Amino acid sequence: MSKVTIPAGYRPALSLYDTQKAIGLIKRLFEDMLCGALNLRRVSSPLFVTASSGLNDNLNGVERPVSFDLKDTGTYAEVVHSLAKWKRQALRDYGFAHDTGLYADMNAIRRDEELDNLHSIYVDQWDWEKIISEEERTKEYLKSVVDKIVGAICDTEQTLRIMFPQLNARPALKREITYITTQELEDRYPELTAKERENAIVKECGAVFLMEIGGVLKSGKPHDGRAPDYDDWQLNGDILLWNDTLQQAFEISSMGIRVSPESLSRQLKIAGCDDRRELPFHKALLAGELPLTIGGGIGQSRLCMLLLGSAHIGEVQSSIWDEDTLKACKEAGIPIL
Repeated sequence: MSKVTIPAGYRPALSLYDTQKAIGLIKRLFEDMLCGALNLRRVSSPLFVTASSGLNDNLNGVERPVSFDLKDTGTYAEVVHSLAKWKRQALRDYGFAHDTGLYADMNAIRRDEELDNLHSIYVDQWDWEKIISEEERTKEYLKSVVDKIVGAICDTEQTLRIMFPQLNARPALKREITYITTQELEDRYPELTAKERENAIVKECGAVFLMEIGGVLKSGKPHDGRAPDYDDWQLNGDILLWNDTLQQAFEISSMGIRVSPESLSRQLKIAGCDDRRELPFHKALLAGELPLTIGGGIGQSRLCMLLLGSAHIGEVQSSIWDEDTLKACKEAGIPIL
């Protein structure tokens, strides 16, 4: 059954080919602006890792990775869900110094993703990671990085609107960010579900960084799932921007200061994942052999969709959709690539 939503009266702002030109411009502009703001350098990244390495992102812990056996080695590989762990190891291996970092074009397949306007089984994002000091493992430093990322997004939008004036019909994104924790949000809207809370606060404020995702709230439930072995649950969050086309909160980035040996040990215990302590990545981290970092992923198709005012992510990326979605979009005049 299709989960696609068709906004009343929606029509793409740009033609099919102009959309392709705009996508290329967005990616070039934003990469340059992000690298300049955070002092990042591009590196090559893997499409798959060995299952035994512990490097794959477990997401919410229930998603199944796409896996396959290698004939010549007799081992199994997994298509990455994200590069959250790999990047930290890469920073060490490449010899990056404090206050420098890397980014990579990450492509993934998430076979268990529920398909709707925002979600596809194909994931493309800028995965970035940067070395920080012990003194920078603070909420103030985290907020300063969020400010820079949202600034880069808004600067990209400004240039895009000059090149494609048709996009000026929609309200521009808001630069001023509201910072709120998941517990503060639950206290504010106790009668709403987690997603309803996000919609309420982002509709009101325009741009929100929702902090402290992963731990259990007073209600007895976490706001959302978060793997215990990359973000510190006290120093992480999601960048949520208001999507005027879909009239809802729109997650553009999941990010945070990464776990220290102490917070990793604590979160593994809370999550019931102590068996991961013996995996190579986790052993190195617990032994203090990996640098302290901050990092995240910024959706490429998500950003293009937001800046172009697209109603469906299939307008900016080529993927696979169910027949009901294809039919609904065709009848509504929404071109799916």
